[in-house]
Amino acid sequence: MKNKIFISIISITLFAIACDKKLNISNPNSPTSVDVWTTSSGAQSVVNSMYSTYHRVGLGRNLFFVTMIRSDEGFSTSPNIALIDNFDNFTITDYNMFERRSIYQDCYVGINRANQVLDNVPSMTVIDDVTKNQYIGEAKFMRGLFYYILANYWGNVPILLHTSTTTNQNTPNSTQEEIWAQIEQDLTAAAPLLPTSYDAGSLGRATRGAAYALLGKTYMQEHKYAEAEAALAWLVTGEGKSLYSLMPNYRDNFLEASENNAESVFEFQNALNPSDNHDDDVDGPVDGLNYGTSIPPFFAPMPVGFTDGQARRWVVWEFLKEKTTSSGRDPRLAATFLYDSTDERGPDYSLSYGTPWNQLGLQNVPEDVHNSIHQVCFRKFLDDAVMNAEVFHSGNNYRFIRYADVLLLYAEALNAQGKTADAYQYVDKVRVRAGLASLSTAMPGLTQDQFLQQLKHERITELSGEGHRWEDLARWGDLSPQLASRDAGFANFKIGRDELLPIPQQDIDADINLKQNPGY
Repeated sequence: MKNKIFISIISITLFAIACDKKLNISNPNSPTSVDVWTTSSGAQSVVNSMYSTYHRVGLGRNLFFVTMIRSDEGFSTSPNIALIDNFDNFTITDYNMFERRSIYQDCYVGINRANQVLDNVPSMTVIDDVTKNQYIGEAKFMRGLFYYILANYWGNVPILLHTSTTTNQNTPNSTQEEIWAQIEQDLTAAAPLLPTSYDAGSLGRATRGAAYALLGKTYMQEHKYAEAEAALAWLVTGEGKSLYSLMPNYRDNFLEASENNAESVFEFQNALNPSDNHDDDVDGPVDGLNYGTSIPPFFAPMPVGFTDGQARRWVVWEFLKEKTTSSGRDPRLAATFLYDSTDERGPDYSLSYGTPWNQLGLQNVPEDVHNSIHQVCFRKFLDDAVMNAEVFHSGNNYRFIRYADVLLLYAEALNAQGKTADAYQYVDKVRVRAGLASLSTAMPGLTQDQFLQQLKHERITELSGEGHRWEDLARWGDLSPQLASRDAGFANFKIGRDELLPIPQQDIDADINLKQNPGY
C-alpha cells in the first residue's frame, strides 16, 4: 500500500500571507485545542502538511498549465477561452485568474508551513536531535522547492522566512536574484541534515540527494555552472552515486506500480482517496481530502478527457530524427504521447484507453482545433496503463526530479565550462537506455556550442511532458517571438514581460509594499 506521509494533519490552522486576506485564520503559535509543538506527533503532522501542499489544486493540477502548456511543447484547444489566452497565447486577461493565482498562493501556503516548522522545531525538547535535524532539513528543502517554482515563474516575489501573522503581512518584493540566493541558502543548509534514504514507511520525504539535485537545478537557472557541477556531482560521481541509476524500462518512470524507483530523486507523492470530496487541505474534513492529482482528465484525449492541454506535433518529429541501434523507433515516443501513431502501425492499432484511435469519434480537422484526430496528448501523467477512464484523484506520482534530468544537467554544466569531452559520457547513459547509439559514437568531436544544441534535443526526447521545458527555454535564453514558428502563441510573446507571470492583483491590493512585475 502506498505510504501517505501527508495524511496525518491534525486540527491546526495552516495559512499563508499570500492568500486571500479574507482567510481570517488564527496563528498556530497561539493556544489551540492541540498544542502541536509539545508532542512529537504534533510536530510531525506539521512536517507532513508541507507535503500535503502539492495536493492542492494549484500545485496538483494548474502548475502543469504554466510549466507545459505555456511553453512551446504544449498548447490548448480548450473550450475555455481564458485558458487559451492566459496559458497559450500570452494574452493575460485577468491578473487574478484562479488557475494561475492558485499556484502562486499554494506556494506561499507551503512556505508558511515550512516556516512554522523552522520557527518551532529547534526549541522542542520532546524530539531527539536526529529527528529535529531531519525536520529542519525537510522544511528548508520544501521552502526551497516552493521558492524555486516562484522564482522561475514569478521572479520578483516576497521572501517570507517566519510564520505569517497579522503583523508581518506587508512585505515588499525581492528580486529574482535574491530569491535564487535564498533557495541556495535553504538547500545548502538542508542537504547535510537530510538522510540519504528512508525506510518504506517514509518514502517520498526529502533526501540529501533531492536537496543537492534541486540546488544544482537552481544554480543552472542562474548560470552558475561550476556550482551546479559541484552540487550535481554528489549524485553522479560523489557520495550518492550508488543510490541512483536509470531504470531499464523508460516507461516505468511514469507508472504507479513503479514509483519511487532507482531513477527517482524526488516525487510528489499522490494516493487515491476513494471517498474524497475536496482538495483544500486548509478547510474541509481530512477524511474527504484529495490526496492525488486531478491533472489526468485535463490532458487526456477526448472522449475520456477534456483535452484542455495537449502537445505540439513538432515535438514528435524530434523523436523521429534518430533510430535505435536496431533500426527501431525511439521507445520514449510511445511513453510520452498518445496520438495517432503511438503504435508505429498507425491509428488502427494506436489505442486510447482501449479504443483504437480512429474509433474515438475525433474530427478530421487541424491539430489546433478542439477534438482533432491529429491531436497529440501528453501521456506521462495519465492512467491509461491501468484503466480505461480517468479520475480527478489519480494516485500516480509526479516525478519532479529524475536521475536522467540530473545526468543531462550535469553534462550541460560541464560543457558550459569547456569540459565538453568529459560531458559526453553522461549523455551516453541516457541515450543508451533508450536504445540509441551513444553520443560518443554517433556525434564525436562536437564543439561546445554544437554540444549544447544537441543537449537541447536530448532534453526534449528524454523529458518532454514532465514540466521542465519552460525552465530550459529560460535558462538557454530562448524565450522569444521566434518560437512562433513552432508554437503560434509565441507571436504574442513580449520580451521583458512574458518571461514572468503577473503577481495576483488581489495580493498587490492587500499589500501596499508589493509591486507588479515589469510590463504588467
